Amino acid sequence: MKTADFDFHLPDELIARSPLAERDASRLLVLPRESGAPLHRAFRDLPDLLAPGDLLILNDAKVIPARLRGTKAESGGRVELLLCDPLPPAGGRAAWRCMGGSSKPLRPGRHLRFADAAGELVAEILAVHEGGFVDVAFDADPEAFLDRLDELGELPLPPYLGRAPEEADKERYQTIYARERGAVAAPTAGLHFTEAIFARLAARGIATASVTLHVGPGTFMPVRVDEVEAHRMHAERYHVPAETAQAIARTRAAGGRVIAVGTTALRTLESAADGAGGVRPGPGVSELFVRPGYEFRVVDGLVTNFHLPRSTLVMLVAALAGRERLLAAYAEAVEERYRFYSYGDAMLVIGWP
Repeated sequence: MKTADFDFHLPDELIARSPLAERDASRLLVLPRESGAPLHRAFRDLPDLLAPGDLLILNDAKVIPARLRGTKAESGGRVELLLCDPLPPAGGRAAWRCMGGSSKPLRPGRHLRFADAAGELVAEILAVHEGGFVDVAFDADPEAFLDRLDELGELPLPPYLGRAPEEADKERYQTIYARERGAVAAPTAGLHFTEAIFARLAARGIATASVTLHVGPGTFMPVRVDEVEAHRMHAERYHVPAETAQAIARTRAAGGRVIAVGTTALRTLESAADGAGGVRPGPGVSELFVRPGYEFRVVDGLVTNFHLPRSTLVMLVAALAGRERLLAAYAEAVEERYRFYSYGDAMLVIGWP
């Protein structure tokens, strides 16, 4: 397959750069997996579009303010870090692999300073890697570092929003069920959910369970190869709780459907698949690249947003819905003026029961 096979025209004005006033006020394009025209609904209709006995799987990862701006201790030059992946503690200090930026190359052994009115956080560069990545140890234990990051860091909004984060983003670029700190980007399909939606789902006998996949910056990285099969996914950490594995087993036994809320939840479930329709509980690392031709082992449906042209996320949804059906639905969404990307509208891709 060619990367160009997943291109589509998207007018710039359809990119949603700010959220709607109400989370669940977004639109919902319903795309049947097998056949039939898309349906145009509201996200608030979601409980009525699912069946009693279905199970929604949510990614409860919480976005951290992962962008740090500071100075080099030795020269005073400006430096910027984007936290990507946690590393094993270095002598009790929190350590992270980061994307680093400065006017001059960063070098091992050098120190960085990040300060606010509450004080200073010092970091040491442990190693430098290709592609602008650096390993950094911070003078705080891992838990204290995350607490300090809440004060020093900046929310890393997706680059396609084209703006700096605002105060409102601290709440709105976070799902209402976010719990596990560590993600660099939000699992944006979950941004539409409200307590009222969850109450209506429960009233219809539609259950929910959670997994955790800490979304990394690789979710925004473009596919730079012409042949889709040559692309390699960025590794992301996940965890499947035992109770979630049990909920999936119960749903399977009762004939219900497993519906992932977001591409990250889908990749987690498929990465943890046990080969018998269920999942293995526990931690893992996913490098799974879901693209057309992939045979789904756990997931029956997907709630997702509208994604970037030529992206691995478009390829993933195309694997579930079919490339031609998905691109036709995207063309219809453009014609109907749906809002795209993180703060945009939603899709439900599902087979009817």
